[in-house]
Amino acid sequence: MSADDGTVTVIGEALVDILRTEDGSRETPGGSSANVAVALGRLGREAVLATVLADDANGATVRRWLEESGVRVVAEPPSTGRTSTALVDLAEDGSAAYEFDLAWNLTAERIAEAADGDPAALHAGSIATVLAPGADAVETAMRAARGRSLVTFDPNARPAITPELGPALRRVERLIALSDVVKVSDEDLAWYHPGADPVEVARSWAGRGPLLVVVTLGAEGSVLVRGEAVIDVPGVPVAVADTIGAGDTFMGALIDALMGFGARGKEARGVLAALSLEQLRLAGAEAARAAAITVSRPGADPPTRDELVRSPERA
Repeated sequence: MSADDGTVTVIGEALVDILRTEDGSRETPGGSSANVAVALGRLGREAVLATVLADDANGATVRRWLEESGVRVVAEPPSTGRTSTALVDLAEDGSAAYEFDLAWNLTAERIAEAADGDPAALHAGSIATVLAPGADAVETAMRAARGRSLVTFDPNARPAITPELGPALRRVERLIALSDVVKVSDEDLAWYHPGADPVEVARSWAGRGPLLVVVTLGAEGSVLVRGEAVIDVPGVPVAVADTIGAGDTFMGALIDALMGFGARGKEARGVLAALSLEQLRLAGAEAARAAAITVSRPGADPPTRDELVRSPERA
């Protein structure tokens, strides 16, 4: 990685997770896009998060967590006057279910302030891409970045926020067409396309514009689809504390790895098209190892660069 690789602008929600367990509850900072930004910051990338945060105790906690991980924060005050929260119920296997109290009123002006020109990469995902009124500003930013930055997208399915599949899927498909890289979990795909084969959906999505579509399969690993090529990347065995932030860590580490191979700025699409299958496999393996470290410890706690380098399953 070089200091000249450029900035990654991440757009999306930052909030406080309230984890409910049999032993009570605990509060930790999080949010899908905030987790991606933290993963990038801890890997040494120059990350900026455009988000919505209140000037309250929760907002201060989230901001401190982000800044301690090397993330610069550009925040809009929420329309509710309070920092968003997510009630998180953990199952016995460590998987999580969410209930949100969230405002998403990010403006195009705040995104432009965070992007500060043409960043090397721009990432958006999750609630920020589907919840009004801020979702329109996010879509505009992704459209403007097309061909100027590496544009990445993670369409996390949030039925609690968008219970109607049709409108959510139509917006997601527009954003897929604006992206260079799409990462999606098999669980999210099952909501967007019930009963469909994940690899076939990935092929269909790739035909809409992205050069790379990655489907994560939990403990089973991931599948990378580029054109006719399908690359299977095995999962990394690990004792699971919980799965909070696992997919976001995977996304951040994938962006980091692809940028390390030169996929950034105006050259991003050309580089993605030219990467060898082995380079793509290495990028997927790096992301899997980072996610495994996160699930091995409680909450969204992505690894640092040193932790990732020292991990025993390094490809």
